Amino acid sequence: MTSVTHTPLQGATGPGGHTPQRLHAAHAWVEGRWQAEVLLETTPDGSWGAVTPGVKTPPADAQRLPGPVLPGLVNAHSHAFQRAFAGLAERREGTHDDFWSWRDRMYGVALRITPDELQAVATTLYREMRAGGYTHVCEFHYLHHAPDGTPYPDRGAMARALARAAQQAGIGLTLLPVLYERAGFTQPQLRADQRRFATTVDQVISMRDEIRSWRMSGVDAGVAVHSLRAARGESIAALAQRCADDPGPVHVHIAEQTGEVEDCLAATGQRPIEWLCANVPLDARWHLVHATHATPAEIEAVARTGAGVVVCPTTEANLGDGLFDLPRWLAAGVPLSIGSDSHVSRQWPRELQLLEYGQRLVQRRRNVAAAPESGEPSTAQRLFQAMLQGGAAAAGRRKVGLVPGALADFLVMDTTVDALAGVPRENLLDALVFATDVPAFAQTWVSGVRYTP
Repeated sequence: MTSVTHTPLQGATGPGGHTPQRLHAAHAWVEGRWQAEVLLETTPDGSWGAVTPGVKTPPADAQRLPGPVLPGLVNAHSHAFQRAFAGLAERREGTHDDFWSWRDRMYGVALRITPDELQAVATTLYREMRAGGYTHVCEFHYLHHAPDGTPYPDRGAMARALARAAQQAGIGLTLLPVLYERAGFTQPQLRADQRRFATTVDQVISMRDEIRSWRMSGVDAGVAVHSLRAARGESIAALAQRCADDPGPVHVHIAEQTGEVEDCLAATGQRPIEWLCANVPLDARWHLVHATHATPAEIEAVARTGAGVVVCPTTEANLGDGLFDLPRWLAAGVPLSIGSDSHVSRQWPRELQLLEYGQRLVQRRRNVAAAPESGEPSTAQRLFQAMLQGGAAAAGRRKVGLVPGALADFLVMDTTVDALAGVPRENLLDALVFATDVPAFAQTWVSGVRYTP
């Protein structure tokens, strides 16, 4: 398990666990750009009370931060139990290997893991995420029941294990209990190896409300639909109706595999994203996970709804899913966020690097995500800012970044590492994403609490 130092700041007198404090950064990412001499003031609940650039002479009690400051990113898509499987499926013994054969092997892990084991795996994973620059994670949670498929006496045992892990690791958590009721479009029942996943609309809503009733610090909840193949259309509509007046996020896997697209066409006459946009009242609370195989018309349809998309580059590459159409999604103005999904990587700079490099390899040109025509010539800066905003929505947050009212979640970059030493300020994010092999964060702060990776 990763070694960490947990340093509560200034005592523990406020309702959020610490006294309000003042911090000072020589440079910080404020309002989408680097700004100098920034005074950062926290509140007792771990939020920003004030963010003031241009303070060359900070108050005497202000703590000087040891490097440039970035807001932390939300990891918008995680299956924590799959961390136990990462690295164990990189052998091919037969003539063919793809997402579906990987999935069958992954189910073997899902059938064995206990609540205590899940908590141990998730605690390690969430610490790795925090060291990799994530300060919050959205857990797409469908592993609910005992290995034989019966409910635990405490029906929330597995969700509670994840919540405890997040608190132990020092990361924010949005739990998304998942609607999962069938094996496929033409398979109305679950397979035997999916027995731990079974849920109804009522159960998903009940789990969401129960998680919220725990009132655990840093833990919130929304809901999710596993996929169109795993939930009946009428159930998806019923869940959407039950969530109509709830502000929490709603996530759904969609169009990750061409096989899924073909099966959806055969069953409904429409492609997955096409069907979703036509049959569900999507809005900004909805987040489509993967959306790898989308037509231009589908992208425009999503853009009209205000829904977001969660892209998971290292997992999509690892599973051979296909390539996300980044330029078209960016051009349509669809909110984007990043996720580590199966956790073959646990740091966001690597996700952004692969997201851009995939485009370069296909299009045979450089800096595909950059937009100099709109004043965004830096590839990494444009992607980072997009993922910052999109990730907040995916987690159900109204404010994000170094702004009053947002949680004091941030990263202090370590510019003493060789890859960043001497790099001009305007190039720091580019160097972090494209020229740094290991996480280069000296400190991570979550809700105003400092952690040293």
